[in-house]
Amino acid sequence: MTLDDAVIARHTVKAFEGGKTLPQEQIETLLNVLQNSPSSVNSQPWHFVVASTAEGRAAIAKSTTGAFIYNEPKVLNASHVIALCMRTDLDDQHLQKVLAQESADGRFVAEGAQAGQDKSRRSYVDMHRYESRDIPQWMEKQVYLALGGLLLGAAMLGIDATPMEGFDQRALDLSLGLREKGFTSVVLVSLGYRSEGDFNAALPKSRLPREEIFTFI
Repeated sequence: MTLDDAVIARHTVKAFEGGKTLPQEQIETLLNVLQNSPSSVNSQPWHFVVASTAEGRAAIAKSTTGAFIYNEPKVLNASHVIALCMRTDLDDQHLQKVLAQESADGRFVAEGAQAGQDKSRRSYVDMHRYESRDIPQWMEKQVYLALGGLLLGAAMLGIDATPMEGFDQRALDLSLGLREKGFTSVVLVSLGYRSEGDFNAALPKSRLPREEIFTFI
């Protein structure tokens, strides 16, 4: 499948066929996509909870009740559901961990490169903490970068997917014990096989024309 084919074929699945499981090698590819997602100054302010069992999906489905009950079947009938989460803060411990990993991976060749990277990254964190005062929003943007890569990766593999913001964030955080670990949920993605009830599969894709969304200079 070409990239052009994938972006045209991709759509938000409205119903999954329960009881079918995606091949593990495909899941591993998508986990690789998430692990290697880009983030501003390589801050990596995320955590991903992967539910591959009925018990795991049920834990996530606790957040799709009440006003969000329409999303419950998309969680329970999927093969896998991934909760994309962000850190509650970019603290010193996390920044040190990222820097140590970069060093272990051999990214600092030139003299002073490690100190320079640390200073540069901390300057951005401080800018968003003190001047912009938007650390949560900044971290959330990085999670959505990962979401885009995940959806495109799924499309390239021919995997049906549904991104969902329609869930009770507090209920999910409590169900998964996220806040005790320093994380909070941002968005869900269900992955699996669409069922005959997926009416969206038969509908044409609709986007604004190029002349409306592009300016060439």
